[in-house]
Amino acid sequence: MRVPKSTYRLQLSRDFTLYDAARQLPYLADLGVDWVYLSPILQAAAGSSHGYDVVDHDRIDKSRGGADGLSKFSAEARRHGLGILVDIVPNHMGIANPAENRAWWDVLRHGRESAYADWFDIDWDAAARVRIPIVGEHDVLPGGEIANLSVTAGELRYHDHRFPLAPGTEDEVDPQAAHSRQNYELVDWRRADRELTYRRFFGINSLAGLRVEDPRVFAATHREIARWFAEGLVDGVRVDHPDGLRDPADYLTRLRELTGGAYVVVEKILEPAESLPRWDCAGTTGYDSLGMIDRVLVDPAGERPLTDLADHLAGAPVDWSELIHSTKRAIADGTLAAEVERLAREMPVVETPRHRVVDALAELLASFGVYRTYLPVGSEHLDGAVGAAKRRRADLSAAIDEIAETLADPQQPAAARFQQTSGMVMAKGVEDTAFYRFSRLSSLNEVGGDPSVFCMSAAEFHTAMAHRLSDWPHTMNALTTHDTKRGEDTRARINAISEHAADWARLVATLSPLAPGRDRSLGNLVNQAIIGAWPAGAERLGAYAIKAAREAATITTWTDNDERYERAIQRYIDALTSPVPMVAINEIVQLLESSRYANALGAKLLNLMIPGVPDVYQGTECVHMSLVDPDNRRPIDWESLHELRRRAEHPLRGGEDLDVAKVRLVGEALRLRRDRPELISTYQPLEAVGDAAEHLLAFDRGGVIVVITRFPARLVANGGWGNTRLTLPGGRWSDALTAVRRPGGICEIGDILAKLPVALLVRTSDA
Repeated sequence: MRVPKSTYRLQLSRDFTLYDAARQLPYLADLGVDWVYLSPILQAAAGSSHGYDVVDHDRIDKSRGGADGLSKFSAEARRHGLGILVDIVPNHMGIANPAENRAWWDVLRHGRESAYADWFDIDWDAAARVRIPIVGEHDVLPGGEIANLSVTAGELRYHDHRFPLAPGTEDEVDPQAAHSRQNYELVDWRRADRELTYRRFFGINSLAGLRVEDPRVFAATHREIARWFAEGLVDGVRVDHPDGLRDPADYLTRLRELTGGAYVVVEKILEPAESLPRWDCAGTTGYDSLGMIDRVLVDPAGERPLTDLADHLAGAPVDWSELIHSTKRAIADGTLAAEVERLAREMPVVETPRHRVVDALAELLASFGVYRTYLPVGSEHLDGAVGAAKRRRADLSAAIDEIAETLADPQQPAAARFQQTSGMVMAKGVEDTAFYRFSRLSSLNEVGGDPSVFCMSAAEFHTAMAHRLSDWPHTMNALTTHDTKRGEDTRARINAISEHAADWARLVATLSPLAPGRDRSLGNLVNQAIIGAWPAGAERLGAYAIKAAREAATITTWTDNDERYERAIQRYIDALTSPVPMVAINEIVQLLESSRYANALGAKLLNLMIPGVPDVYQGTECVHMSLVDPDNRRPIDWESLHELRRRAEHPLRGGEDLDVAKVRLVGEALRLRRDRPELISTYQPLEAVGDAAEHLLAFDRGGVIVVITRFPARLVANGGWGNTRLTLPGGRWSDALTAVRRPGGICEIGDILAKLPVALLVRTSDA
């Protein structure tokens, strides 16, 4: 198996195609990139900006360059010695426009008799017809008829939506009669939460779950992927959301056979202390490393005051475990109620009444501590959820015991469906809801992280890295992705708030009179985003704030917009440009700047040099102040990156702006990984001694030493490095960032970090 030494993620779209990407390969090769990592390239829905709504598995998206684009991109990558990793989406397909998806169109036309009926995870026994939730509430007429329905050009039309007519119904001219004779039923979109008959990706009605556990479906949906490997066009794949699959382990085994044992990473979200099952893959896409990197740079001194502030704003102490139980339970009872109802239908006959089975299942799902089990692997997590659910709901104890026996049996279909469902509830309840209600330090509210875990000691970090090297040496390391709630440089500034908690509280007091007052926790979270991404414009910040408010779902939601409240949010964002808040905002941004600088360089150097395969998200070789999608998928200014690369060719002297320093760091680290891998093969912690030792994080990779400053503001306030020293192994060393040379032995940290808050020391000789 060929393993990348690093990857660089590119977001393809109709505005940045495979041809455009090929033109940037000389720059990426010069930067030191080893593999290029492409967002999904199979044919997606028209106008898709992300590519995760695949509608045809047999061809490459025309708007992204098509087959010719991949061929030319691959040839150019080979010319520069670059490998290629491609994001694939096996769990679901896009069905927003049925006419684009021939498989879904055929299912709607022929129902259970369709050749594609087994492709989609449809509950054919729950209703006579597939329910399509697209009808606006004002178009539902008395008696069940639908307004704005017509039969046009041999199709059933609802507004601009097109649907097929079943065989034998093509001559029906009355749209209501025609609709009643189809294999599908158009229903009020609000009925989806409880009455949907097909599995979705989370709560997105336009993404229908696939049954790739069926060998025929796997073969049909992976033919084009197999061609890429057979023709040597790509070298590896990233698997999107494997937890949505019936049996991820079996899927990955088949994928390994199809790719000839290629490099595969999975978007598996691990909770703290959870381990990746021993699947046929190289590891995860790196959210676990992202969480550890942030926490080792967060100052523990900020935990108590920031907790007190968040509790004050919430009006009561906020218990994370209670919060996520309530949000997960709300998702199980609301957005994903249809999935819970279906799970109840699949349970064997039990004595417990049906409504109590549904209640017990929802309580178990809300009590789950991880995304899912893979029975028999992870059965202890099911046991833990059973115990927690019974303690919380003693009235359901008998029902929980009765259904738990089924859920613990890997041979039971209901057990498999429960495993698919628990991850959906976790993702929607935690990532997409609780993360927007817990405002203590929002940089910690990232996928796979537990925001109640505030920080991480150097010793804990070293232990985790040793395990990473021994257990998953080729897993991916992420710092920013297309899914991060906040980009790495935005988080670097928010992390600095942990060193300035009192200053932060004063800013919150200054801004609070301007903010919509019904959810002050949301205001705290939005204020952190404003400071983190400053000086982002009002349009970007307003879009983020309204999305955050809808995700938090305390006042306004995606399905029930409180337009008055949302207008007030936008007015608040606009008001920040008035003199008083502008002065306060600029003051704290300036106060946080030195820590942001150190945090940004430290996080990037850790991402690039810890065990695993580092990924550089497009544009993050320089400062990239992004917020949640779609903000983090904005177009990249490649010409500016080329210019920064030229400016960063010379050693740093100290005092350079963060863009130049970061590009220099990224280039030097990537080229070391690519050109001198023998120097990056082990992991040995290096311990500083002296009064400021807690401010240093250092380790030796076997010939490359990484030195990182932690909590720089507190370091300066306490007098700097003083007598703090670090013993370097024997030989001579050169800092790849500054070109300063020094011998091994005892060194003053103040000398090592005289120019920059980080150092990348490379052994130049053994004597």
